Amino acid sequence: MISDLERACQASLERSRARRTAVAARLAMVRRRRRRRSGSSVAATLVAVFALGAPLALGQTAAQAPAPQTLKAGSSGAAVKALQAALGIKQTGKFTATTARAVKSFQRKNGLTVDGIVGPQTAGALGLSSGLAEDAETASAAAVSGDASATLAKIAQCESGGDPTAISADGVYRGKYQFTRSTWKAMGGSGDPAAAPEAEQDQRAAALLAAQGTAPWPVCGAQA
Repeated sequence: MISDLERACQASLERSRARRTAVAARLAMVRRRRRRRSGSSVAATLVAVFALGAPLALGQTAAQAPAPQTLKAGSSGAAVKALQAALGIKQTGKFTATTARAVKSFQRKNGLTVDGIVGPQTAGALGLSSGLAEDAETASAAAVSGDASATLAKIAQCESGGDPTAISADGVYRGKYQFTRSTWKAMGGSGDPAAAPEAEQDQRAAALLAAQGTAPWPVCGAQA
């Protein structure tokens, strides 16, 4: 027999899912309107923001979007490896003097400002994202620390009982944090969230929490 507490928890979960579905629908409507008004310029803005791992919140304008990051001497991580691969040099993940020389050489050959710094123009010429992100794993690890870790643990327990393979009855919400496929993709994930390693689900959820707070989990986030 289902207890009153179990029925209340189930009802709370269903309300949470319904609210997330409504928010997703509103976001889709806002994006469609913006695309009609601004055409490709809005699409370009969205691509740059998604590359930073921080999707536009409902009602956020391009002027409010995070400014593109740059890579320079002292930078490190996955973004530097991508840069080094584009330059055709050894991929160490560290922006050393060797990397700086390669960048300057590329800038000189392509008529760019020769400063050894990879900003939007140099990144674009190299075919890299204009929103050069720092190492995603480092950023996620920082986001998981302290209070964020406890908050995520509570959200996961409320959403899925902490089960990385959990899937909602309607198939829309998936994994430990009940991601929709669209949100998962926006946070840099690919494939099925419920099939991803638990560590990756933790990292994507940490990035989402850092970007939007507990808003993506309206019921469970309020209880965290």
